[in-house]
Amino acid sequence: MAAGKLQHELRKKQPFTSPEQEAALSLIRTSDRMQLCFERLFRRHGLHAAQYNILRILRGEGKPLPILEIARRTVTVVPGITGLIDRLERDGLVTRRRSREDRRKVFVEITSKAAQVLARLDEPILQLHRRQLGVLSGSESKQLIGLLEKVRCAVDEEVARHGPPPEE
Repeated sequence: MAAGKLQHELRKKQPFTSPEQEAALSLIRTSDRMQLCFERLFRRHGLHAAQYNILRILRGEGKPLPILEIARRTVTVVPGITGLIDRLERDGLVTRRRSREDRRKVFVEITSKAAQVLARLDEPILQLHRRQLGVLSGSESKQLIGLLEKVRCAVDEEVARHGPPPEE
C-alpha cells in the first residue's frame, strides 16, 4: 500500500500502527500549522495566542471577570495565567481590581487600548480562518465540527477519569 500524505510529510518509513494513530498525529500536525499562522499574526500586533485569548474573552463578556473564570473559558489550557495577566496589565491592555465583598477575588477588565488592538485583529483573523478552512464546503465544515466535538468528548472523559497530566 502506498504511503499516505502524512506518512510522507513525516518521512515515516513504516506505516502507522492504526488509523487512530494516523488521525491523532494528523490532527496534532494540522493544529500546529494553524497555530503557527496565528502566532505570526498576533506577534505583528504585540501579542501571543494566550494573551489574545484572554482579551477576546474579556471583550466578549463586556464586564470584568475573575481570573479563575477567565482560565475556565480559554480555548487552550493556559498555565501561569496570572503571569499572562501581569504582562497584559504592564502593557496597558487590562486592569485589575479587588472585589469589595471578597478581597481574595481579583477582577480583570479590558482597556480601551486592548479593544483597539482586537478591533484591528478582527478582519485579519477572519481572513486567516477563511484561508485555512475555506477549502471545506459548509457541510464539510459542519461535519468536521461534529467529528471534533465527538473526539473532544472522548478526550474530556479520559481526562476526567485519570486527571490532567502531572506538572513537571
